[in-house]
Amino acid sequence: MDWKLELVPVPVSDIDHAIAFYVEKLGFHLDHDHTVSEEIRFVQLTPPGSACSIAIGRGIVDSAPGSMRGLQLVVPDIDEAHAHLAGRGVDVSGVQDFPWGRFVFFSDPDGNTWSVQQLPFRD
Repeated sequence: MDWKLELVPVPVSDIDHAIAFYVEKLGFHLDHDHTVSEEIRFVQLTPPGSACSIAIGRGIVDSAPGSMRGLQLVVPDIDEAHAHLAGRGVDVSGVQDFPWGRFVFFSDPDGNTWSVQQLPFRD
């Protein structure tokens, strides 16, 4: 049996501001934006090439905005990813090298933290 992680809820305070950040700054695809009721608005966003999406909205998760830590994206070229993020106005760290990969780090407008990893070369 396959077990696939396909959706991670991310708590945000301003849905439209978060959509703008994830779509315009990060380049995520806006898959769904549905207002189900006054209590529920479901927004699904997917990073390019990813099988896993994030969900933001109202009535989606009860965690405090900005409380998600350590979300991680993986890319083939960290220098290109850094240039992409910086070029779109994301406040991104410099590239950091570790034995387990090369990384950059950033936060969304609410303070949810993200890392972007380039895996080390494998023989």
